[in-house]
Amino acid sequence: MLPTPVSGNRSVLFAITVFLSAFLLFQVQPLLAKFILPWFGGTPAVWTMCMLVFQLLLFGGYAYAHLLSSLKSVSRQACIHATLLAVAALSLPIMPDVAWKPTGDEGPALRITLLLLATVGMPYFLLSATGPLLQQWFSRACTGVSPYRLYALSNIGSLLALVSYPFLFEPVFSSTMQAGLWSALFLIFALSCLLCGWTAAVHAKSEATSETGTESCEEETTPSYARWFILAMLPSIMLLATTNEVCMDIAVVPFLWIIPLTLYLLSFILTFESDRFYSRKIITLITTASLVGTIVMMAVGASFGVVLQIVVFFLNLFFVCMLCHGELVQLKPNPRRLTSFYLTISAGGAAGGLFVGLLAPMIFDGYCELPLGIVCCLLICAGTWLRNDAQFQRLVPPATSLKFGSGLALAMTLYLAFFTQHGESTKAIERNFYGVLRVEDDVEAETHRPARVMVHGRVVHGRQFLDEAGRRQPATYYSLSSGAGRVLGQSEPPAQSTEGRQIGIVGLGAGTLAVYGRPGDHMRFYEINPDVINLAWEHFTFLEDCEAEVKVLPGDARLVLEQEVDQQFDVLVLDAFSGDAIPVHLLTTEAMQIYARHLSDDGVLAVHISNSYFDLEPVVRALGDEFGLSARVQACSKGADGGVALESVWMLLCREPAVLTKVLGPDSTAVNSRTVLWTDDRNNLLNVLR
Repeated sequence: MLPTPVSGNRSVLFAITVFLSAFLLFQVQPLLAKFILPWFGGTPAVWTMCMLVFQLLLFGGYAYAHLLSSLKSVSRQACIHATLLAVAALSLPIMPDVAWKPTGDEGPALRITLLLLATVGMPYFLLSATGPLLQQWFSRACTGVSPYRLYALSNIGSLLALVSYPFLFEPVFSSTMQAGLWSALFLIFALSCLLCGWTAAVHAKSEATSETGTESCEEETTPSYARWFILAMLPSIMLLATTNEVCMDIAVVPFLWIIPLTLYLLSFILTFESDRFYSRKIITLITTASLVGTIVMMAVGASFGVVLQIVVFFLNLFFVCMLCHGELVQLKPNPRRLTSFYLTISAGGAAGGLFVGLLAPMIFDGYCELPLGIVCCLLICAGTWLRNDAQFQRLVPPATSLKFGSGLALAMTLYLAFFTQHGESTKAIERNFYGVLRVEDDVEAETHRPARVMVHGRVVHGRQFLDEAGRRQPATYYSLSSGAGRVLGQSEPPAQSTEGRQIGIVGLGAGTLAVYGRPGDHMRFYEINPDVINLAWEHFTFLEDCEAEVKVLPGDARLVLEQEVDQQFDVLVLDAFSGDAIPVHLLTTEAMQIYARHLSDDGVLAVHISNSYFDLEPVVRALGDEFGLSARVQACSKGADGGVALESVWMLLCREPAVLTKVLGPDSTAVNSRTVLWTDDRNNLLNVLR
């Protein structure tokens, strides 16, 4: 049955509303996450927590749509939804209140959850309900037209929101302007949604008879709730687990969050738009091959190039999503059960997010979610392939195969939890909101001396030699030839000072920089990760051997320094950039104002800018120009200082150029004239991508 011109106009109205709701739904995620990143240490876990909260809100919105659709009167449904839209409009604009900013070292997970609920909870909840609710209204107002294509359209809107944010909205608009624009678009969406409700209510009664007749003629199959749930949960687990694995092994950057989420949505678009994009046999074979390839790559490790690793991981994620979502489409029910179908899908997605975001850190010491997900995916591939075998279907009922697969997945979970956590050289493993830390004993490659290292992912956060002669020897990024080694090894306290130097260090690691402390010095370490503090005290002796007075302050350095009285540091070290994760909030003009307040007149700011993927020199140089500080670059090659050094790049900034000349000697390097000034409101990593 072809839609009439009138129903075609109605289709356009519903399509525009669904598209706009999906666009706003995914545009607000990076927007709010970027807003609150400076408040919670700039850690990538903020993105993980935001995604988990939004998944739970999505499930709540789908549950609301399901309950609302159970009311027989479409007019009553529209009135209830209109009331809630009005309440949501009162919470605009979506600007996080500074009262939510943490004041100490309290756990960030609960605070982030409550902040997001208070800031955008009601608007996001209603946007989440739009897809299934409007598809239900659409099936009432436009009989004879499949509502499932609106689901593909909503995913296109979500995809455009994700792709456009880092390339259009983030570079062009400040965070405050983005929040205002989003709020204005939400009001337009609300009006459009009200018009859809009114249209559905008007046409529902006139078409009720024909709709009932149509439904009575259609055969109703038993809903496959368990399969819907599992086929939605597994791609969600793979999405978050793959992203965590890529960030841990390659780089922790927002772009690598957007790419997998984009592929996840693209699989929804292709499978729900048309059957021609999903062939069970072909996709099953390709998915199996990609899973095996991923296993091989994870076993071989870093010998694969970075680009190849990214391609293999993300292609594997895409084909897993295509397989699971393609099977979901094969199991989709009659439109009468449309909202329960989407509710089950959202429940599976939320369960996957809960598993990776909350449950896995409590069960596993390391990142075991991806190996577990791969095993489950292989089971899905086997089950999907055998579904084409008639003899297997007769011998093994679907319920039996489902129970067998679930039992095997549980057994794999227990195995990973209790038998694969520690190697022989591993002294300790800790996992929390900020990632996985390992303390391991090894043999240093250049000097062949026994040493103990602290590692976060692939990034070394400190190495201490275990022999007595090397116990107080600075190594890795902090050797004598490094920027930090130069300034801490040569600087002296002011002539008028009767005490030693005042030294501040952002980032503790294993505590290596404590070796530069002299009698009379005062060293203040600022560390956001409590597990780093515990491991530094328990497994390394840098802090206890230090001749200076040492104080370790927990919490985000920027927030702690903001609340402290002026420290008048002779040296302030920013060592939060030795990994590939960039805490942008520590390199903005607002942060620099805090550092400048704490520096003495001739104090030196030493910034560690070593990074494989981003060139931070233009950012630091711009901050120096903005605050009248001279800047010098100090590079140290791998193997320097008797083989104990790792390659590092530091920038030293000071109000007095003569101080830098005294520390580094005459400046013979060409000055990089390019500058990129960041603020809390305007910053974009694309500007400094290598």
